[in-house]
Amino acid sequence: MTEVCKEEFGVAAGLGPVEKWTLSSDSVRVEILSLGCVIKSITTADRSGQSADIVLGYDDLEGYLSNPRYFGAVVGRVANRIAKGRFVINEKEYKLAINNGPNALHGGLRGFNKAVWTAEAVKSGVKLSHTSPDGDEGYPGNLSVSVIYRLEKNTLSVLYHAQTDQTTPVNLTNHSYFNLAGQGTPDIYDHEVTISAESYLPVDDTMIPTGEIKPVEDTLFDLSKPVLLGSRLKELPGPGFDHNFCLCLPGETQLERKCARVVHSGTGRVLEVSTTQPGIQFYTSNFLDGTIKAKGDATYPKHSAFCLETQNWPDAVNQSHFPDVLLRPGEQYTHSTHFTFSLI
Repeated sequence: MTEVCKEEFGVAAGLGPVEKWTLSSDSVRVEILSLGCVIKSITTADRSGQSADIVLGYDDLEGYLSNPRYFGAVVGRVANRIAKGRFVINEKEYKLAINNGPNALHGGLRGFNKAVWTAEAVKSGVKLSHTSPDGDEGYPGNLSVSVIYRLEKNTLSVLYHAQTDQTTPVNLTNHSYFNLAGQGTPDIYDHEVTISAESYLPVDDTMIPTGEIKPVEDTLFDLSKPVLLGSRLKELPGPGFDHNFCLCLPGETQLERKCARVVHSGTGRVLEVSTTQPGIQFYTSNFLDGTIKAKGDATYPKHSAFCLETQNWPDAVNQSHFPDVLLRPGEQYTHSTHFTFSLI
């Protein structure tokens, strides 16, 4: 049995009241904000019964109004990067705000993470809805979007739905940062990660996929068996992981599949992820630098959390051999992701 309750979290200037919804089962408590569909906290017990919040974030509304690293937010219309902030649909070019080097990232300057969504209770959870008008951040078409968070026992399900009146790219994900030792713990080097993918997308120096779909076998990106993050990050060139792992290839049926498992042996906490999405962006918080004032006066240095962002492949709107990211009138965008919390 899941208890669902709501309270006012604050008032955002120009946006109105922001609600906080709390979903509580016997083993997990999740707090969700109507601002940006943010997962504010996920609290679970370790093997000794001590509870801790395992996602990064802020104590107050002010932090989430800026939220430059997208802590806990649903990002869209298009999560991840679009090369040069441009794409073409039906011979018409669309131009987006450039907000990540030379590229567009996570829906633009005021993406879905900056909107206050309409919230209502549903069985074991909350449904949040938002309408993105034609031309919003440069994207075509009026887009109606909903996200349902549902907590059942030890599993948090995230159900995405969208429909449009013009052809538009859509790629939604949740950008929660996890540390299974508890948020505020300085690194994730003692976490053991498994990602069930046979290939990944190499990227250029602006983090745009090169177009190659490369097998993980015999590379440092082979996470198909448990890998300790600390030792792998030392071997990996560059600042860390920020790569799409391919869960299914173009043309394959996008069935729900288990895709990732993370274990923290010190506390015994385990996170398992399953999704219907064709990809998962594994990100090791390479750009956190300890300057953000966060929950409980914590600071978040580089590699203090990881993200498992289930989504379509980055820049798919510009790479025709990637899974189709376009939503057309009369079609339904429907995807789900499930986060299951347990102990070893």
